[in-house]
Amino acid sequence: MKRTVQLLIGILVSLFFLYLVVPGLHLSEVWQTMGRANYWWIVPGVAVYMVGLWARTWRWHYMLRHLKRVDLVRLYPVVCIGFFGNNIYPFRAGEVIRAYVLWQREEISISSSLATVVVERIFDGLVLLLFVSLALPFAPIPPAFRQFFVFAAILLLVMTAAFIWIAVSPRRFATLYGWLAGHLLPPRIRARTDELLGRFMEGLGSLRSGRGLLMIFATSIVVWLLETVKYWFVMQAFSFSVRFLALMLTNGIVNLVTILPSAPGYIGTFDAPAIETLVSFGVDAQLAASYTVSLHAALWAPVTLLGGYYFWREQLRWNDFTKARERADEALQREAVATK
Repeated sequence: MKRTVQLLIGILVSLFFLYLVVPGLHLSEVWQTMGRANYWWIVPGVAVYMVGLWARTWRWHYMLRHLKRVDLVRLYPVVCIGFFGNNIYPFRAGEVIRAYVLWQREEISISSSLATVVVERIFDGLVLLLFVSLALPFAPIPPAFRQFFVFAAILLLVMTAAFIWIAVSPRRFATLYGWLAGHLLPPRIRARTDELLGRFMEGLGSLRSGRGLLMIFATSIVVWLLETVKYWFVMQAFSFSVRFLALMLTNGIVNLVTILPSAPGYIGTFDAPAIETLVSFGVDAQLAASYTVSLHAALWAPVTLLGGYYFWREQLRWNDFTKARERADEALQREAVATK
């Protein structure tokens, strides 16, 4: 029932975003424009994206190394499986399944690896907001959107500062947590949360040095610049041109909006923001829609197929996605028992 409700919420959000753009489009013209595109430009775009996928793998490898050194070749399939899960299931189920697969393969605590995933998402958000901030002065974006991005930037900066403080001052945080838990949590629940929190704090080890922070942030910039380069390559297949900063803004807005729950594959939450952003730069709506649909497919299909292959090769079962959270909970309970 819970999964059904989540899926229903995602579908409703996707339908809302599609409703914002589809009524203003002439779908026959969109289809004709797609038919005239030179799709050979997608090939170098996919190649660049795969390089970015390796950069993501290296970043995760760097963030996990204080827990266990995992070879990039062994970690790359796990990253692809995570993308596979994110692309075919709602609510980013791939993040849980890749932590679960890593626990199966490398015996790294699920809660610790999930902590690194949370840090990844925070740094991704910071870089995307940086992209938006660089392009915003040159973009005809409504004031309400500007206020939203300012609020998002403040929220992410506060979260980043909080995680860094936890990583750098674990004793002070433990004291604060102990006081709060002592007043708010029943003893049975606290016995479990103490263990899980310890594992989670372990996963934040990469944030304890300035060099670690710099490496994670720099790699995140590389990852998202490479993805923006893919946006540029796909644009060459169509008869319009905007500045690279405009594509950085589009990339930033699209990926910040896809944080919202949606139908599998980010339907609607990817497409509507991309179309509207390009239209604000003077691109014809039908052309912007043709480009966005093609870009969405070029981003979704290759990594989903690759992740599906690794999913099959790892002999995972389809139920491992639908029951990923339950399995993760079971693993967390085992970790708690094992550490007692």
